[in-house]
Amino acid sequence: MQVHKNISLKKYNTFGIDVKAATFVEINSIGDLKNIISTHTDFFILSGGSNLLLTKDVEKLVIHLNIKGIDITKQDENHVYIKVNAGENWHEFVLWCIDHDFGGIENMSLIPGNVGTSPIQNIGAYGVELKDTMYELEALEIATGNLVSFSNASCSFGYRNSVFKNELKGKYIITNVTFKLTKKKHTLNSSYGAIQSELEKYNIENPTLKDISNVVIAIRQSKLPDPNKIGNSGSFFKNPVILKHQFRQLQHKFPEVPHYIVSDTEVKVPAGWLVEQCGFKGKRFGDAGVHKQQALVLVNYDNATGTEILSLSKKIQEAVLEKFHIQLEAEVNIL
Repeated sequence: MQVHKNISLKKYNTFGIDVKAATFVEINSIGDLKNIISTHTDFFILSGGSNLLLTKDVEKLVIHLNIKGIDITKQDENHVYIKVNAGENWHEFVLWCIDHDFGGIENMSLIPGNVGTSPIQNIGAYGVELKDTMYELEALEIATGNLVSFSNASCSFGYRNSVFKNELKGKYIITNVTFKLTKKKHTLNSSYGAIQSELEKYNIENPTLKDISNVVIAIRQSKLPDPNKIGNSGSFFKNPVILKHQFRQLQHKFPEVPHYIVSDTEVKVPAGWLVEQCGFKGKRFGDAGVHKQQALVLVNYDNATGTEILSLSKKIQEAVLEKFHIQLEAEVNIL
């Protein structure tokens, strides 16, 4: 475990923002993690860097969490329990599960980032969220250095939300996550978005886990830019959930507004549609811009600063608020 000085974080964040860490250390074991937090009180945890916008140099110690390992802890006739360490790449884990015919997370294929940060955001895609399959997780309590187990219920999952973004923010470091997945009689979710139409395009009537994954990957690749080619953090804004009476007012003025019923009282409106209606889709402002295929994705075309991307996001929020009276909330973490 070696502490480095004045390290560029450009390759450690998918936006490709070139800021520096005053000090930087890569952690490959829980023992090293305990040691480093016992001797440093001011630090920043960096995992896959996929849900992060860096707007300035980081003066504190940057801890790059890179603990690897996937283990089956128990199984029965129908289910398997898989413990995954925080540093494992999320998409690679999804593919590992598909290769072993373990079902439940195939709709979340190609989501960028690492497993350790997935519960914080309660990541999700195409009708499936992490909370649907997460069994439990372990996290290091920063104040004591003790490992603490959290059940699914104790994580207080919500839409792109969890207890770790609220009352426990900054108090724990997630070290591993255990998933409960199906071994047979998989329940496939093909009704959300364009999945069913894509399956029909390829004449797939009885899809497998691999078929669902392949279709999701194809859809995402057609809409979302590859962070290795153009800097981005996926969806920059959350899809707003509004009350039904507010939605009826919106629909009266904009009859074509797409939407998803969340509950008896709430409706989800696609943030990308709102941004596109405000004329931002495909627009470029210097090296910062909005992707031409998906208005929900802000991009770094070359050497945009985090401040420039943040400024663009605020322009978008102001325009959406003025036109639709809806306040967009950033999905990415901003530092």
